Amino acid sequence: MRYPLLVVGLVAVAVFWASGAFARDKASAKSGGKAAVKDGALKSAMFGAGCFWGVEETFRTLPGVKETAVGYAGGKTKDPTYKEVCTDKTGHAEVVHIEFDPAKTSYQKLLDVFFSSHNPMTLNRQGPDVGTQYRSVIFYYSPEQKKLAEATIARLTKEKRFPRPIVTALEPAPPFYMAEDYHQKYLMKRGKNACHY
Repeated sequence: MRYPLLVVGLVAVAVFWASGAFARDKASAKSGGKAAVKDGALKSAMFGAGCFWGVEETFRTLPGVKETAVGYAGGKTKDPTYKEVCTDKTGHAEVVHIEFDPAKTSYQKLLDVFFSSHNPMTLNRQGPDVGTQYRSVIFYYSPEQKKLAEATIARLTKEKRFPRPIVTALEPAPPFYMAEDYHQKYLMKRGKNACHY
């Protein structure tokens, strides 16, 4: 009589453990696999620098960047679609939202990559892409990020790093609306690391 009770007890323990492990795995998947990082350790950044496919790939591969997602920010329409943004009437910019570990990279490093990876001198345009959705913009999440961005623009201007004035907009981070799934990790899924131009 003892053995059936032992079996029932072991099954109960196994079920309890498995349900806990499942919940942990589910939570990890929902957070993008960030369960190993301490709560609050990751910081957010958001940049617009033209077509978000190439911008995401530039930041996705940086050491210390834990997650990237492309989407829309800075417009007046709630939860816009790509088709709506492309009308140039919603006011949104194509952006990349970044989660980074400040112990492994800095916001200053992200700013340096931002300014070295696109043309911050053209208003509402990057290469052949024209429209407000392609504007150069930094959406900051804290007063510290704003100060660093302002100081970086001032330094680059003083150093005459660019032949014309920097027109990058600097704005508080508005709501971020995730773009459609087919836009996410677009270049990575196709084995590319840059857009064609």
